[in-house]
Amino acid sequence: MRLQVIAVGRLKSATEQLIAEDYFERTASLGQQLGLTEVRLREVPESRAADARRRMAEEAGRLLAAIPPKAQLIALAANGKELDSETFASHLRRMADTGIADLVFIIGGPDGLGQDVLERAELKLSLGRMTWPHRLVRAMLAEQIYRSVTILLNHPYHRA
Repeated sequence: MRLQVIAVGRLKSATEQLIAEDYFERTASLGQQLGLTEVRLREVPESRAADARRRMAEEAGRLLAAIPPKAQLIALAANGKELDSETFASHLRRMADTGIADLVFIIGGPDGLGQDVLERAELKLSLGRMTWPHRLVRAMLAEQIYRSVTILLNHPYHRA
């Protein structure tokens, strides 16, 4: 299974980018034991439209165009489900066990995700009720994906 995170915008701080890249590299290395053949981050340009509705619509089009055909989609959304790490790991295991080729996580821009993306998602996932800086979300998601892999492999990283 190929795992991809597609996010709106480019990280402007090297610190957050390095954290996310570190966790994606760790996931790629350990994930081979679970059948992960690729782990990557892909960025699409942020819209410069004048109003939020148009920005979200433009970004939704870019995001949907970047998703591989037949991919399973998990969208990060403020009103999505809150899962603990073990439940998230179990969900990833179930998806991998179904034989899907591509699993894609979508991170929207500062205005959120357009309705077209949310409707396409199999799961809407929230990282909690607090508002998180956009640039930290990638690193937080990367860490939770890595944590899930370690949980599934009984690796000592996760000590709950």
